[in-house]
Order: sequence, then structure tokens, then C-alpha cells
Amino acid sequence: MNSLRSASQFMGKTFSLWVILIAVLGFFFPILFIWIKPHISLFLSIIMFGMGLTLSLSDFKELGRKPLHVIIGVLAQYTIMPLTAFGLATLLNLPPDIAIGVILVGCCPGGTASNVITFLAKGNTALSVAVTTISTLLAPFVTPLLILVFAREWLPVDPGDLFSSILNVVLLPIIVGLVVKLIFKKHVDKAVDALPLVSVISIIAIVGCVVGLNKNNILQSGLPIFAVVILHNSLGLAIGYGAAKLFKMDYPSRKAIAIEVGMQNSGLGVALATAHFNPLAAVPSAIFSVWHNLSGSWIASYWARKAEKKKGKYVA
Repeated sequence: MNSLRSASQFMGKTFSLWVILIAVLGFFFPILFIWIKPHISLFLSIIMFGMGLTLSLSDFKELGRKPLHVIIGVLAQYTIMPLTAFGLATLLNLPPDIAIGVILVGCCPGGTASNVITFLAKGNTALSVAVTTISTLLAPFVTPLLILVFAREWLPVDPGDLFSSILNVVLLPIIVGLVVKLIFKKHVDKAVDALPLVSVISIIAIVGCVVGLNKNNILQSGLPIFAVVILHNSLGLAIGYGAAKLFKMDYPSRKAIAIEVGMQNSGLGVALATAHFNPLAAVPSAIFSVWHNLSGSWIASYWARKAEKKKGKYVA
């Protein structure tokens, strides 16, 4: 068990490097990963099931302690990134499939990786976990509505199908995970150390598959997509921080909200794009998965160093 725990911790700490490595392998050796396509939703469900296994009442304590901060975080998550995605797609006159892909990832809830990044950045981890959890639970209802509002200009959108997909790959696996934890708590507590390893393997498998499937599309339009994804993520981090500062949150909470807003559940974006739209629409989510883990790691390192220099004294 100790070796499994060590392997899980190692994979979690080096997650960004694994994402890059698998993306490169997927590009040059697509045959290694394209077989995963029919199973993308299953891999995402496994990640969400793991999230359900780790949830506890303590994850919601922040909602009772500082409900306004959590509400602001969730609202920021579901307004800043969708609006930014729509603005970029409109201003840059993106092709329909790429526009859909950018908007898809913008309308997704926060990713669980944001909790790890917030912890490393010396941010308010409890707030990060609460915002991620609530935004994820709301995703089956909010994400299809946002996609309908912002994406219908480019392609017809069926919110009913999107709701069904998110319900099956996000909400139901979380609920099953919670039930399993209640029934087999002792066994789950012993196995929980392996969950980061399972999550990392599932995410990088999805990334490798999408990159492999879209090798030609990436060669043709990869640079513009990279530019849009980097801009989208950067604006999310900056505006998220600004929104938290506007509402006079403390410094650790500003960091948490910035990271929550800037980092998305890009795996869900990939699954939705693959199931309901052209495969090219999955490319922005796949690239986002690579980039936001890099940018998140960099900003976490910067904030952690800054916190050490200030010796725990948070400044504006």
C-alpha cells in the first residue's frame, strides 16, 4: 500500500509533465491511444466516481462558514469563462467547430486539479474544494443551458442530450461514489490513496486519444487554437482574481477563486465534444487540459514563493 501511495503522490506531483508526454506521444503515435475513443465517457465517469469517494461533509463546511465566498466563486465560474469564450469566438471570428470547442470548455465546471493547484499556491483550499464540488453538482443543469445560450449561433444544440450526457458521466458517478463510501467506508479509506493515480491515468488517456484523433486538425489549425486557449485561460485567471478582489476577499481566497475560474473540467469538454459535435471541437478542451495544468503549476509556484517571502503575512 505504501508503494501505491508513493506512486500516486508522484503521479499527482508530476501531472503536468505526464500530460505533455502523453500529448506528444498521442501526436506522433496516435495508434497507441485512438482505441480509447469509445471509452472517453467511461474514463471521465471513473474520475467523477473517485471524486464521489473522496467527498465528505467537511467539503461543504466552507459553504456554512463563508457562504458568500462560495456563491461568488460558483457564479464567477459560470459567468467569466463562458462570457470570455463567447467573446473570443466572436471577436476572433473562429471557425464553427473551434468556436464550439472553446465555448464548451468555458461552460464546464471547475476541474479537480484546481484543488491541488490551490493547495500548492498556499490558497484557500477549503474554498476551492467547495466551489469545485458545487459547480460540478450543478453542471448537468447549468452547463447545457450555457452552451445553448452561447453556442447556438454556430451549431444547433440539443440541451436535452447534453443534460443526459453530463448526468451520466458526472452526477451519477459522483452519487454512486458517495453511496459506496457510505456502505464500505473502511475499505474506501484504505483505497483512497490510489485515487490520484487513477485520475491522472484517466485524464492523460483522454488527452492522448483526442490529440491522436485530431493530429491532422492540429497540424492545420493548432497554433490558432493554442493561442485562443492560452488567452482564455489567462483571462480567466486574471478576471477571477479581480472579481474576488472586488468583493474584498482575503488574499488566499482570491488565489482560490482565480484558480477555480481559470482551470476547467476539460475532460468533460472532450467527452461532450466527442459525443455531440465534430471531433475538431474536442481539440480546444484537450489543449486546455495540457495548458491549464502548466499555467496552474507556474502560478502556484509563484504564489508559494511569494507566501514564503512574506512569512505567512498576506498582502494585497
